[in-house]
Amino acid sequence: MIQYLQVTPVASIIFIFTLVTSIYAFYDSSLFGKFMLHPYSVYRKHNVYTLFTSGLIHADWMHLAFNMFTFNAFAFILEQQIGSVRFAIIYIVALVLSDIPTVIKQKNSYHHHSLGASGAISAVVFSYIMLFPLSTLMIFPLPIPIWAILFGVLYLVYSYYMSSGSRDNINHDAHLFGALTGIILTILLVPGVIPNFLGQLSARFGG
Repeated sequence: MIQYLQVTPVASIIFIFTLVTSIYAFYDSSLFGKFMLHPYSVYRKHNVYTLFTSGLIHADWMHLAFNMFTFNAFAFILEQQIGSVRFAIIYIVALVLSDIPTVIKQKNSYHHHSLGASGAISAVVFSYIMLFPLSTLMIFPLPIPIWAILFGVLYLVYSYYMSSGSRDNINHDAHLFGALTGIILTILLVPGVIPNFLGQLSARFGG
């Protein structure tokens, strides 16, 4: 753990802090109420801080485990590649911006709430894809590895489709806009990322 804190301090702190706050909230309903995003209130400039705190709690153990598994798979590698400051900017900005569409979309839905770090984690995944588009990922339930860029395209299409009319209690808007935020911020913050991205694709598919 000490080595992780030295090499990837931001990812390590986020990982630990999110675990602690999420688990604590499982046993403290008042914390859930304080941290959860309530678009109706935020749109009216109340509890705006929940744009950030809602990413520190999760709905249940499965939600937490899935997000932390995904974070672990991408975040530590990404921070080593782009540096701690850039990683922190991508994660924190995406954590907030990924919820803005939900606030706008659900501004008149008094009973709508949202929570989880999925938007920020989507940004981490897509930042990773911008750096390593041809790395292979194993995505459940697919039995074979697929290129990261192919996963990215499928993820964006699926999130867009589901965000337009989903009733499965998953915030697909946060997934979609978190992913887009990750792409945009990586392009803005990481020098040479587009030539590197295109170069990898050209070397593989350019003949």
